[in-house]
Amino acid sequence: MKHHLATLGLAPLLLLQGLYVRRVTPRLPEPEGPRHGEAGQGAPLRLLIAGDSAAAGVGAQDQSEALAGHLVAALAGHFQLSWALEAKTGNTTAQALAHLEALPAQTFDVVVTSLGVNDLTGGVRLRDWLAQQAQLVDLLRDKFAARHVFLSALPPMHLFPALPQPLRWYFGARARRFNQHLGEWAPAQAGCRFLTPEFALDVTHMASDGFHPGPPAYAQWALHLAREIRGAHGA
Repeated sequence: MKHHLATLGLAPLLLLQGLYVRRVTPRLPEPEGPRHGEAGQGAPLRLLIAGDSAAAGVGAQDQSEALAGHLVAALAGHFQLSWALEAKTGNTTAQALAHLEALPAQTFDVVVTSLGVNDLTGGVRLRDWLAQQAQLVDLLRDKFAARHVFLSALPPMHLFPALPQPLRWYFGARARRFNQHLGEWAPAQAGCRFLTPEFALDVTHMASDGFHPGPPAYAQWALHLAREIRGAHGA
């Protein structure tokens, strides 16, 4: 209740700060590099990475320095990988769903998602976002035959240098609430895991915009994911 009342009282300031951040934050491009390929040796593993600008690797210069590149490198010593990246800057969960629905049916053993920040900043209600996440998991299992779906948590937005206070506090509190509910829902779904990426968010690990991960953060995130994927597949 106190949080709700505080938010109502701060609403005009939060709106102004949100508009200001959108205007002054540099819009970094998605990195160059391949978005699908094959690598490694071992048991076959088909991997899909889907989602928003973090999944797309914004903050890195090349896909080799982004989440996809680091994750492929971390798994290539254990699996014969066939991988694809389907991600776009600005994607909400609904937009990612629409994009995946338009793709031809394929088979992926593992899907990693990164979604939620744009839903949160765009004012999507928690219950609507959770319903869309459920639709996403159903689509990945039904259309893409995904055996394992790894849902990445929203990052700790209360630490983002690009966000002034109290907007940083507000987004951080909402991100924690989104994570709490998704983390409670995911374990009850077959083959679905909720993962909190393990990476530092100091200035040396973040991109120049103060909003996206930088290559060191992507590397740590990928190593965490790779450990979980290997564990799920007994490698």
